Amino acid sequence: ATSGSSGRTIRPNVGGVQAEIQIAEKRKIDVGGRQIAREVRQLIGDIPGAQSLSIRADVFRAQAPINVQLSGGDTQRMSEVVGLLREKFKEYPEIYDIQDNYSGGKEELKLALKPRASALGLSLNDVAQQVRHAVFGFQAQRIQRGRDELRVMVRYPIEYRSSVEDLNQLPIRIKGSSKEVLLSEIAVVSPSESPSALYRIDRKSVLNVTADVDKEIANVPAIIRDLDNYLQSVQQNYPDVQYAFEGEAEEQAETNARMLLGLAIVLAAIYALLAIPLKSYGQPLLVMSIIPFSVVGAILGHMITFQDLSSLSLFGMLALVGVVVNDSLVLVDFINKRRAAGVEIMQAVLSAGATRFRPVLLTSLTTFAGVVPLLLDPSQQAKWLKPMVTSLGFGILFATVITLIIVPINYIVARNFKYAMIALWSRWLDYWNRGDRIPGDQVPGTPLADRPGPEK
Repeated sequence: ATSGSSGRTIRPNVGGVQAEIQIAEKRKIDVGGRQIAREVRQLIGDIPGAQSLSIRADVFRAQAPINVQLSGGDTQRMSEVVGLLREKFKEYPEIYDIQDNYSGGKEELKLALKPRASALGLSLNDVAQQVRHAVFGFQAQRIQRGRDELRVMVRYPIEYRSSVEDLNQLPIRIKGSSKEVLLSEIAVVSPSESPSALYRIDRKSVLNVTADVDKEIANVPAIIRDLDNYLQSVQQNYPDVQYAFEGEAEEQAETNARMLLGLAIVLAAIYALLAIPLKSYGQPLLVMSIIPFSVVGAILGHMITFQDLSSLSLFGMLALVGVVVNDSLVLVDFINKRRAAGVEIMQAVLSAGATRFRPVLLTSLTTFAGVVPLLLDPSQQAKWLKPMVTSLGFGILFATVITLIIVPINYIVARNFKYAMIALWSRWLDYWNRGDRIPGDQVPGTPLADRPGPEK
């Protein structure tokens, strides 16, 4: 076997064709690689006798979009679930290139001992070893000839080991004795099938069923949810077979978990950096209240530009979290300075919106203008970054408009809530000190007769 230009091993039973299309700027017809692959797949159809056929149009791809891993102790029962799963895959028109790594169908002969074998003191290992020596051979010696080594094997002639009947007539030597019995008297030889390759993870046999998906027309999460429900129903008849979703589904779950962890760390860092200069525990929350609205703007940006949300979109939203707080911080800081100068809160809020309108607007517009060239770039290289840039640019643009409205309102609401809580706390303390409590209330540890009465 040799290695081709694609890096794959070339074998007599393996073939491949690789085609490269022109870049988008030089194509006379707006046809993408996935559309070409879809039409080629329809023209080829099913090839009789082919173990697997894969037609792909992906530049970067680590694993299959759908990969169901089955695990258990009985390979035969797992192969039955593989067949059921392959039939289920065929119900989805968006799924193609269905494959599995079950290499079954290899014929073999199995030995099952009769009760007489145990009575004679023969184990399955003893019988199998003698059958192997008779059919395959026993190494009697090794002969060195120059740089080569020859193995001398001793076995039965071909006419005594060419059929199942010949095996049944093989003499089996009894352990610790010179007597022999026929194989048919102590064991049953039965034909069977077994896989030619075994795959194990954590000492469990595993089989994988993979499939490709046309992501332009398919909802992969919905398909995986439907497959999950189907496998749960199959598991009622095959309780010894476990399943798990691997491939891109597993990678996406790991990415989402890391994104959530990164988001929590970013939010905590932003809160700490804002709480120190503002000298407040509540005002950082006012500044950060604009973050959810920026995410809404990022989603609207994808809808406007007809783009699908992807992992790069989430990375853009994560970067957006640290950018949109700038405009909100400008407003809150200005309101604090006006309040420190003795200006009434409503006047301070109104003057902040009017005075800081231009700096806030210019900050956001210049940031959005900086990413517009990348949004308008039709090249293939810029296509991969567009989801992230869309999240960043449109999120900032939408958050700017909301900042000028939501942040002042939240400032007033937070201030009113603070003073309402202070007033309620003061009133409760006053009632407690004067003894005007609710009838039946009692100070912990104080007898009812010793309770102080209301002042007259």
